[in-house]
Amino acid sequence: MTGGEGLPAWARPTPGEHRWPAAVAIAASIGLQALLPGQMVPQPRWVLPVLEGLLLIALVVVNPFRVDRESAALRWAGLGLTGLVGVANAWSVVLLVADLLGRRPSTAAELLGAGAVVWLTNVLAFALVYWELDRGGPAARAAAARDRPDFLFPQMQSQDLARNWEPAFFDYLYVSFTNVTAFSPTDTMPLSRWAKATMMAQAAVALAVVVLVVARAVNVLA
Repeated sequence: MTGGEGLPAWARPTPGEHRWPAAVAIAASIGLQALLPGQMVPQPRWVLPVLEGLLLIALVVVNPFRVDRESAALRWAGLGLTGLVGVANAWSVVLLVADLLGRRPSTAAELLGAGAVVWLTNVLAFALVYWELDRGGPAARAAAARDRPDFLFPQMQSQDLARNWEPAFFDYLYVSFTNVTAFSPTDTMPLSRWAKATMMAQAAVALAVVVLVVARAVNVLA
């Protein structure tokens, strides 16, 4: 799409959003991985955090301010980094469930703490997935390369609100958080099949973690 006069901000070319919110989320995800017990992270435990850290540094160095450069290398690096965060999170979920079903945790506090870390990482990981994939990613959204959104935010349905509004990382973080607390979409609707499938997978993971962790914690306390 070219031009853009009269179009809402989300549908016309814009300067692009700042990189730092997503970078902070990735750094927080790496930090949360370090808080988990050794049996709940992929081994050796330093491999994935180091790879994530190196990719994050590379992206920040090459494109430090606004995410507005459409490049195959940058795109694949961003997808790779998001994939690593997602893999680390999924692996921790599997190991946590295996730990719950196969071993007895030391204390209820330990169990609840590990569950909270996995739950919070789940929120950050899927926020990054939504941010990286919606309408082709942040650079493609800045260039208005695609006019069909994967997520319909409420601002998009109001001409007055949409005039100077476009989604940023915090909006996708909000979608991720509300999806795992309500276990369903709230005010933002997934439109594409991949968005619906991803939200369904995220809610299923969150539900399994909450149910299993709480049930086992109650059993330990009893």
